[in-house]
Amino acid sequence: MSCCSEYNCPVDTTLKMIGGKYKSLILWHLIGSTLRFGELRKLIPQATPKMLTQQLRELEENNLISRTVYPVVPPKVEYSLTDLGRSIRPILSAMYAWGNEYLVNNGIEANCSMTVIESSNNNIKHSE
Repeated sequence: MSCCSEYNCPVDTTLKMIGGKYKSLILWHLIGSTLRFGELRKLIPQATPKMLTQQLRELEENNLISRTVYPVVPPKVEYSLTDLGRSIRPILSAMYAWGNEYLVNNGIEANCSMTVIESSNNNIKHSE
C-alpha cells in the first residue's frame, strides 16, 4: 500500500505551469517589462486574442504574472511578472539555449520573437 495517493512530480508541475502554447513566450517578454495586452499581441502575433487571454489568465491563476487594472476610460490593463514569475527566468534561459543549440545543430534557423542579449545578470530577453 502506498503512503501517498497523489502524484507530484517537480518537472510535471513546472510544465503544467509554463507548458501552454504561448505561456513561455508571454513570460519571456515580461522579463524586465510591464506590458499591455496590445503590446503582447504585437510580440506574439500568432496567438489569437482568445488564446492569449486564456494563457494570461492561467499564468495569473498560477501566480506567475500579475494583472493590474487602472480605473480609466478606455480601460488600461498591464501585465508583469510576480516574484514567482521572475524566478522562472533561469529555466526559460536554459530552455532557450537548449532549443537554439538543437536548431543550430540541425541546420535550422531560429525564427521567433525571443532573442537573447548579454547583461550583467547573465542572459536576459530582448524583444524587437
